[in-house]
Amino acid sequence: MGIKNYLIEGVSCAGKTTVCEELQRRGYHTIHGDRELAYWGDLKTGEPVAGSTGENRAWIWGVERVKALVADQSHAATFFCGGSRNSDCFIDLFDGVFVLEIDLDTLNRRLAGRPEDEWGGTASEGESFARLQHATKEGLPKNGIIIDATASISCVVDAILGYAK
Repeated sequence: MGIKNYLIEGVSCAGKTTVCEELQRRGYHTIHGDRELAYWGDLKTGEPVAGSTGENRAWIWGVERVKALVADQSHAATFFCGGSRNSDCFIDLFDGVFVLEIDLDTLNRRLAGRPEDEWGGTASEGESFARLQHATKEGLPKNGIIIDATASISCVVDAILGYAK
């Protein structure tokens, strides 16, 4: 959707949604991956998976949908914001990749502040997964530009925009 396309990733509670909303507020074109692209799917096949468990079940984006959005160059820049455990299938399409990074204390504080009806809002649902992902960085892009997401939202977005020129 942009002449330049950027991916903004990070663990749960790193601030992907907040960054997406701030970029949009500043007039940038954004794709909210967790709301517009993501679904529970089989990590190997990409097929949607019903139910709450599965060996290859992961939060993924449809690869063909991402390719189609990147191919549309009707905007100067598009920021794709959200988590996807299959980003290795389309990461080479992006002009830049940013990984929002937070410390464990920030993660715990943000999880505690989540409403119960949001993912990770209950202890049984997302907290243990988010902490495990924080520790292992599993599924996150390896060669992204690390952005300190413990800073204010304006500083975080300014840092991203500084690299996205």
